[in-house]
Amino acid sequence: MAAESVAAVLKAIRQRCPGLPISLTTSATIVADPQERLRQVAAWTELPDLITANQGEPGCVTLCNTLLLRGVAIEAGLLTLADAHAFIQSGLAPQCRRVLLEPLDEDPDAALRHAEAMEGALAAAGITLEQVHHGYEAGCWAVNRRALSRGHGIRTGFEDVTVLPDGSPARDNAALVAAAVALISGVAAV
Repeated sequence: MAAESVAAVLKAIRQRCPGLPISLTTSATIVADPQERLRQVAAWTELPDLITANQGEPGCVTLCNTLLLRGVAIEAGLLTLADAHAFIQSGLAPQCRRVLLEPLDEDPDAALRHAEAMEGALAAAGITLEQVHHGYEAGCWAVNRRALSRGHGIRTGFEDVTVLPDGSPARDNAALVAAAVALISGVAAV
């Protein structure tokens, strides 16, 4: 999250892909200390269009408000039902662009239950933001199928899943994207 690194990456992407919206993560898995994470993000000189902020992480609301004041859109990351409730209580929803539901269960049935519970909590709170769903490893494809059947977006990539829908290892991100496109096409045909 160092300012120099973020600026170099954003400038390189923008040079090669003008107009492409760029999203970054602010995950505590990168910088665990909330004050240090906020310090690094506040030092950014080149800004992404959007960041994903995991709502269960300490310091998340302050981080989101800091970025909102700088014109960076927020995607609220929900990994658990507790994260969904924290997001609802934070009051950030009206200022966010979308919500990312990402249950971390590898078991497909557990992942589906958690995705449904998070989506239900948002609906009960009247939060109607665009949703993007994805799961983790074996649970990913079940979560993606459910999301598509409900009209939500999905995402994929080695950050979250290394296997194809049939359980075989994916050779690269391109293989995962091709599988996601096939899944989207299959749901659209139904």
